[in-house]
Amino acid sequence: MEQAYDAPPRGRVLVITGDGKGKTTAALGMALRAHGHGIKVCVVQFIKSAQWESGERTALQELGIECYVSGRGFIRDSANAEDDRQVAMDAWRTAAELLRSGRYGLVVLDEFTYPVTFGWLDMEDVLGVIRQASSQQISVVITGREAPQELCDLADTVSDIVMIKHGYEEGIRATKGIEY
Repeated sequence: MEQAYDAPPRGRVLVITGDGKGKTTAALGMALRAHGHGIKVCVVQFIKSAQWESGERTALQELGIECYVSGRGFIRDSANAEDDRQVAMDAWRTAAELLRSGRYGLVVLDEFTYPVTFGWLDMEDVLGVIRQASSQQISVVITGREAPQELCDLADTVSDIVMIKHGYEEGIRATKGIEY
């Protein structure tokens, strides 16, 4: 006999961090699972560029999962740090609005650790919005390397994806369907 979805008393906060491959993939697996249970899902991508071909974004759209892409691409050594900061702040305003809207049961903040770690976003504001969302039965999944301790402390679950070996180190280029 099939059971109806039983909403938890509060949302969960999950952080998927580390230098290994698979952080976004794990988060999108949770998004797929939630969607399959009838939970409304939204994904906000903070670094990936809308100009890039993305198999996951295409699949999310085909499933009816909302996806907001706000990044400009890789930013570690960007010559346009101020522009990158402004893009991240705009993306956070969108994400915070989505989290406050109450329309979603799960919100994925993909590659969100970067703008937080770089100090582009106010940590207290970030923590407050996420706390408020989780108190209203909204689960939040955060991905990205070097998750700040404050986010890890707030989280119910933290996973550290460790790279043992990556084909890129051997000169293997990113492969459609695997890396993007």
